[in-house]
Amino acid sequence: MQSQDVAPRPAPADPVVDVEQAEAALVEHYPRLVRLAYLVLPPRLGRNRRVLTAHALVQRALPRGRTPAPVIPAQSSGRDGDPGYAFVRLRVLRTALEAGLPRTFRAWPKRAQLPMPLPQVWGLRLFPRSGGADELALDQQLSALDSPARAAYVLRGLEKLPDGDVRAVLTDAGVSDADAALREADGVPARYALLESPEFDPCSLQARPTDLMRRRQHLKAALAAAAAVAVCGALLGLPGDGWAPDGAAAPPYARNPAAQAALDPGQLTRVAPSAWRTSARTDFSVWPARGALTGDKALLRRALAVWARPGETVQVSATPGTPSGGPSGPPQLLYAGEVDAARVVILYDGLRIVRYAEPKDGTTGAALDLARVDGATRADAGAVVLARADGNVRYLTAPWVTGAAERDLLKPGSGAMDLTLADGVTSPLASPAARSGACASWNALELTDASGTRVTTDLGELVPARLTTGHPGATHDASGAEELRSWAPYACSLGAVRGSGVRSVNAWRFTEQPLPDASGSAAWVCTRADTWRGGGARVLAQFRTPGGRYGAVAAQAQDSPACGARDPHVLAGVLWKSTAGDWYLLAAGDRDTVSVRAKGGIQASARGHLLTAEAEAGARAELTGALTDGRTVEGLS
Repeated sequence: MQSQDVAPRPAPADPVVDVEQAEAALVEHYPRLVRLAYLVLPPRLGRNRRVLTAHALVQRALPRGRTPAPVIPAQSSGRDGDPGYAFVRLRVLRTALEAGLPRTFRAWPKRAQLPMPLPQVWGLRLFPRSGGADELALDQQLSALDSPARAAYVLRGLEKLPDGDVRAVLTDAGVSDADAALREADGVPARYALLESPEFDPCSLQARPTDLMRRRQHLKAALAAAAAVAVCGALLGLPGDGWAPDGAAAPPYARNPAAQAALDPGQLTRVAPSAWRTSARTDFSVWPARGALTGDKALLRRALAVWARPGETVQVSATPGTPSGGPSGPPQLLYAGEVDAARVVILYDGLRIVRYAEPKDGTTGAALDLARVDGATRADAGAVVLARADGNVRYLTAPWVTGAAERDLLKPGSGAMDLTLADGVTSPLASPAARSGACASWNALELTDASGTRVTTDLGELVPARLTTGHPGATHDASGAEELRSWAPYACSLGAVRGSGVRSVNAWRFTEQPLPDASGSAAWVCTRADTWRGGGARVLAQFRTPGGRYGAVAAQAQDSPACGARDPHVLAGVLWKSTAGDWYLLAAGDRDTVSVRAKGGIQASARGHLLTAEAEAGARAELTGALTDGRTVEGLS
């Protein structure tokens, strides 16, 4: 079944466009159309894929035939009154909204949901230039909206359409409730000028290499797969019965002992309640089975079967880098019980934590969540998300946890509010992962055991991320009063790494820099989010002036070793305006930086790890530093 774009049948007076008119509008307004598609596409695609998908959707927006195509009257007042632009804009918007729809097993995917054959870029990652703190805040707020609401905000701000026209365009694009989309968009402040920022310009791009080691591994794997196919082809040509359509292959789980055992509730691994006290390991492998339904074999059987082969109605999610296949053998049972309005089962197979949930009154609407947790330590294996409801979250804590509390990272002096623990299950606490709108608070989970206190935060995944501070390679938990004060100005930046498989986030104050107007010193902090899969780390260099409540993102990088244990160095810069109205380039590296040089729009250099130079508003510069060991360090972009 192929999804097709079908425009409403026009009335005799409706204007029409032919393919030449649509092409002229597309070419003339190509950058704006691509920007519109980029802003509407779901942020979960990642910046590189959003860029390529936005270009692909615009390039496929032309009519397929050469016959005139209808333009819906409500859209005829397109850019500068051009019906060709209105037509192309509608097609771009419609396919961008389709690309944001969740994939289900109940219907064939729409064309916009499939990988785009063109354009393709091999060996490079492309993403727009980074903006400032305002752009980052707007990007986070737009990420919290659903696709129709993002489209409404963009049509208001980028296209300057009144609400009546926005409502008509959304309806023609297939949005069932345009009024709800407009109301949701009202929750984001009307900072429409920021939509013109380079942060949201997929036509002005930066390029970085992909993971070179992973590319090499994939090439080896492809060669091995090709060899295996060749061997299989040779075997198929042998005389005799050969391999018939089902041939020697066993029916699903019929004659495969490992697969049968993986689906047998009686084979589940169950750990003794006191095993963690004497085990050499303190991770998820020593969690006992808890909950009132650990003996419900029918529930456990359903959980194992759904994990092995989820049905069409099951909502499946997996953190990046997490294999989604079924268990290779009997997994370990961590929990089975009723939580709020659902029956929940938590399983562990040595690589992944798996959460199965179904309604109390049936199995329709069951959900399966998977998260990679290989290599977890005692500090990482303190809690697992048990349930989410009404913006709140409940956790199942490790057996060694003796206390749990909720605290607001933005108010380090307000203390923590104790949570009740019943068989390891916490009372509900507000989750920052469910929050939308302005960042006025950021709740964290504080866990206490015999070894001390740790602070973690919910980033929309099964395992909360651990928060640390300190120099890379010598980090420690952000549990003390000083560490909590150091995290407070930067807690809201955690929203930028939600849903990316984050294991821990470290905040490192790598230097201070005197301001040129003698108004004090600004703090430079590097926050690094490391993932369970190893790659995909997100690095933010943040700049905070005296008296400022929040840090401003001055530079950022993806898949960078900066600020990490492997390469504990960083260099970043920011354009800063003094109270007298003068502009300066302020750049800073860590203490191992012996010189800093700026080139491009600003030419300057300085000995030591700090650089201050006069600049013009909007100027851009590339930064390079020299380290004490003779190596160079490039500035984060």
